[in-house]
Amino acid sequence: MAEAEGEILFERRGSLGLVTLNRPKALNALWLGMIRDMQAQLEAWAADPAVTRVAVRGAGGRAFCAGGDIRRIHAAAAAGRAAETDAVWRGEYGLVAYVARYAKPYLSLIDGIVMGAGVGISVHGGYRVASERYSFAMPEVGIGLFPDIGMTYLLPRLPGRTGTYLALTGARIGAGDALAVGLATHHVRSGDFDAILDGLAAGAEIEAVLAAHAAPPPAPGPLVTERGLIDDCFAGASVADILGRLDVAASAHAAFAAETGQLIRTRSPTSLCIALEQMRRGPGLSLPDAILTEYRLATRVTGSHDFLEGVRAVLIDKDNRPAWQPAQLEAVDPAAIAATFAPLDRPEPSFA
Repeated sequence: MAEAEGEILFERRGSLGLVTLNRPKALNALWLGMIRDMQAQLEAWAADPAVTRVAVRGAGGRAFCAGGDIRRIHAAAAAGRAAETDAVWRGEYGLVAYVARYAKPYLSLIDGIVMGAGVGISVHGGYRVASERYSFAMPEVGIGLFPDIGMTYLLPRLPGRTGTYLALTGARIGAGDALAVGLATHHVRSGDFDAILDGLAAGAEIEAVLAAHAAPPPAPGPLVTERGLIDDCFAGASVADILGRLDVAASAHAAFAAETGQLIRTRSPTSLCIALEQMRRGPGLSLPDAILTEYRLATRVTGSHDFLEGVRAVLIDKDNRPAWQPAQLEAVDPAAIAATFAPLDRPEPSFA
């Protein structure tokens, strides 16, 4: 249905299978119909010997994909339609897991914003090609959620404590930082994306095509320039400890530390505690097990006060004044956080 509506397009160009996310006014946000159509097409191309590589891009130039359609999820959760939200999480997480194990070379041409589900359908593929407009973020702690789509696995494996910084702040980074920590693999100007697709369609060797259009690496951002401070502060044993370390650094006139601490204090205290626990557990999990962990979290968090309130404040009313419950970190119950990670009391999907 989604393809018929033109919101996701599939093309065969020579030996290339091309996916175009085509909701530019919605920053190419994914909804369940698009997710299901994309997985079905990827499976068909996996079985087609004439298709030797797959590429994914976003239409419009502003965003590759700004995530899942959180407004739809919010509406379903607010109405108590648990089966609907469950279908979204199963579909989205299933697609992310499938991309991670895809049997053919998988390239993402990332121009503009890439967040949430957009990260999920790109970062787990072998080639993540960032344009000069690349802008990455996992801002879920700002809407009462948590960094998902495999971030429980990926973020703790980034250099030093950079992944923990990204999880707890939701801060945006550019191509320079993404290349430095491995979130992006190549840098190419957006104006050369069409030429890259032509080369891929002709069956040319992928690395040669990307090398022919490589652009000089852009200047790094805070993940590089503030790496020492990030590693020191985000090694804290708790969110409160991390904030305390940032406050000490800020008192020594570290503007970055002051800004970072201020940003974290705007986030959901519950989400912050969940995210930090993800960073602790992630190194011991496989990607499928990490995604299953996120499915358990999503099942429990989607109907929570902080999710409903966070989406209202940030995306619906846009007053940016969420009333978190609890409002203070010290009021978050550690036992309640641990319980959100527990297996569900019903059959669970497999993401292996």
